Amino acid sequence: MNMSDLFGNAASDDNYDASNIEVLEGLEPVRHRPGMYIGGTDERAYHHLAAEILDNSMDEAVAGHANRIDFHLESATTLSIRDNGRGMPTGNHPKFPDKSAVEVIMTTLHAGGKFSGKSYATSGGLHGVGASVVNALSSALLVEIARDKKLYQQSFSRGKPLDALTEIGGAPNRRGTTVTFTPDTEIFGEKAHFRPSTLYRMARSKAYLFAGVEIRWQCDPALLADNDPVPAEAVLHYPGGLADYLNDVTRDKALMVSTPFAEIAELDGQKFEWAITWLGAGEDGFFHSYCNTVPTPSGGTHETGFRQAIVRALRNYGDLAGNRKAADLTADDVLANTGVMLSVFLRDPQFQGQTKDRLVSTDATRMTEQAVRDRFEHWLSADSARANFLLEAAIERAEERKRRKKEKEVARKSATRRLRLPGKLADCTSNDLDLTELFLVEGDSAGGSAKQARNRKTQAVLPLRGKILNVASATVEKLSGNQELSDLALALGVRPGKDFKVDDLRYGRVVIMTDADVDGAHIAALLMTYFYREMPQLIEAGRLYLAQPPLYRINQGGKTLYALDDAQRDTLLETGFDKRGKIDISRFKGLGEMPPAQLKETTMNPASRRLLKVELPQRDSIGADLRRTTDQLVNTLMGKKAELRFGYIRDHAEDALANLDV
Repeated sequence: MNMSDLFGNAASDDNYDASNIEVLEGLEPVRHRPGMYIGGTDERAYHHLAAEILDNSMDEAVAGHANRIDFHLESATTLSIRDNGRGMPTGNHPKFPDKSAVEVIMTTLHAGGKFSGKSYATSGGLHGVGASVVNALSSALLVEIARDKKLYQQSFSRGKPLDALTEIGGAPNRRGTTVTFTPDTEIFGEKAHFRPSTLYRMARSKAYLFAGVEIRWQCDPALLADNDPVPAEAVLHYPGGLADYLNDVTRDKALMVSTPFAEIAELDGQKFEWAITWLGAGEDGFFHSYCNTVPTPSGGTHETGFRQAIVRALRNYGDLAGNRKAADLTADDVLANTGVMLSVFLRDPQFQGQTKDRLVSTDATRMTEQAVRDRFEHWLSADSARANFLLEAAIERAEERKRRKKEKEVARKSATRRLRLPGKLADCTSNDLDLTELFLVEGDSAGGSAKQARNRKTQAVLPLRGKILNVASATVEKLSGNQELSDLALALGVRPGKDFKVDDLRYGRVVIMTDADVDGAHIAALLMTYFYREMPQLIEAGRLYLAQPPLYRINQGGKTLYALDDAQRDTLLETGFDKRGKIDISRFKGLGEMPPAQLKETTMNPASRRLLKVELPQRDSIGADLRRTTDQLVNTLMGKKAELRFGYIRDHAEDALANLDV
C-alpha cells in the first residue's frame, strides 16, 4: 500500500485553488443546507414552515397590533395565513433604495423589525430569518399587504422575487399581512403535504397561549377523512388562556384536585402564565412549555424555574405544618403525574438553535421561580385540606423512591447469590401457572392444617405471623425492613412497587385464607391493602382471591353442611335439615382447629370450595373513573388518620345496623 492509497491521488490536490471556493449568496445557503434552519426536511420540518409564518402574525397580536388571524389550508400543499396587524412596511429600505422593505424581509437573512425591541417588546422571531427561510424553501410564495388603505402584493419562487412590490388597489377597511406559500417539492419530496390535524393543533395552541387573539381556522373539506375530528371551519378564541387549555386536555382524565393552579404574573414588563393540575393514578403526566408563543418541547430554563418554585413552595408549606419529611421532596416526587402548561413572554430570549426547541436564557429560571413561588404558597395556604392531600401524596412518592433505591442496592449486593425461598414456605411441585396456587394463612397452626390438606402438586402454603404490617400507614423504612412482607414477595418471586411484573409470579393464583372471624377479616384487609398498594397489577390481572372457610359445621345423621356465618347457619337450619331429628352445630375456632380433611373439603379443594375474586372497580354506572374513589377509601379506612376512620364509621353506622338481623 502506498501513500496515495491512504490519502487519495495527490495530483488532484494541485487543482485546488481559489476557484474551488464557493460563495453562496442570498438565500442559497438555506436551500443548500435546510437542516441548519428548520432542522431537516422531514414532516416536522415541513410543518415548521407554517409555524414560522404563524409566529410572525402572533407577534403582531401579542404586541397589541392584531386581534385576528386567518389560518386557511387551501390544499394539501398550500397554506395561507393572514393577520389584521400593521402590515409589513412597503416603502423602500434606506440601505437598499431599489428594494421595498417587503422584498428585503423576504429575501435577506437576518432582516426584520425584532432586533432593537422598539417594534416588539417580546416576540417569537429573533433572528430575522423565519420569513426568508420559508420563502427560500417554497416553490411559490405570495405576500399581500394592506396598509395605509392600499393593497400591495409581490410574488416569489424559491427565494427569488418574480416581480416588484406592486400596488393593486385600495383597501380602506382592511390592514395586515397575508402570506400564501407552497413548500418546494425539490426540498421536501413529491409526497410531502400538510396534515390538517397538525396545523389545527398548532393554531389552537396559539389561541390558548394568547387570550387576546382570535384564530379563524379553515380547511378544504376534501382534505379531511370521514372520521377526522378536525373541523372544516372553527373560530379559536379562549379568554381563559392556559386554564382553558389545561381543562380541555384533561377533560377525560382522572384528577386529584378539582381546581388547577392557574395564574398570570408580570415582572419587569415580562409576562408569565401557567396552569398545573395533579392527575390520578395511572394517568400519564405532561409538561408543555412555550416562550413568546413558540413551543419549547425540549424544555429549558423556564421549566427549571417553574419546577423549583413548585417544589420549594410545597417544602416550605410542609415545614410550616411541622412535617419533617417534606424537606426530602424532589421535583419528581412533587410533579409526578402532573399536567403542566407554562407560557412566558421574555425580552430577548435565547434559544438553542433556529428551531427554538429549548430555552437557554439564564435569567428565565430566576424570574419564573419568582413569579410562581409566592403565588403557589398562597394557593396552598388558601385550602389546607387540598395542600395536605398534595403534600402527603408527594411524601408517599418520596418514600416509594427511597424504597426502590434501597431495593436496588440490596439487589446489587445479592445479584450473584442463589435465590432462597422462605423457610416456612411449603412449595408445590408444578410450574404450570394455570394450576398453581399460593395460600397465605395466619399462624403456624393454620399453616400445619393447610399443608396437610393441600394438593402438593399444585398448592403451596405460606404461614404468616398473625397481623402483617399496615402498609397504608407505615414509613418506607418500616416497609422495606419488614421480614414478613419480604418473605411474601420472595415466595411470589416478584419485586413490589413499580418494579412489579405479573410475568415474574411463581403462582397463577394467590389465595388469602384467614379465619372466619373479625380478626381474620382484619388480617385479610391488611393483606389486600398490601397488594393494592404494592402490587395492584396482581389484582388487575385477576390473580388475587379470598378463601371462604366456614364458621359452622352442621350435622344431622349422615348429612353435613357448612355455613359461612350466622345468617347462613340459620337459613340452613330452616331449609336444609329434617326438624324431627337432633342437629349438631359445631363452631370452628379457626383454621388451625379444623381437621385437614374438612379444611380440604370446604376451603382448598377446587371441586367443592368457594373463592371470592378480589377486583378493582374501574367505572361506575355513569362511566366515572372509580380509581381515585378507591384510593380515598383505602386511605380513610387503613391510613394514619384515626379521625377519618371515625368519621366514616359514624357516617355509615346506620347502614351497618340496617343490615343486622335484630
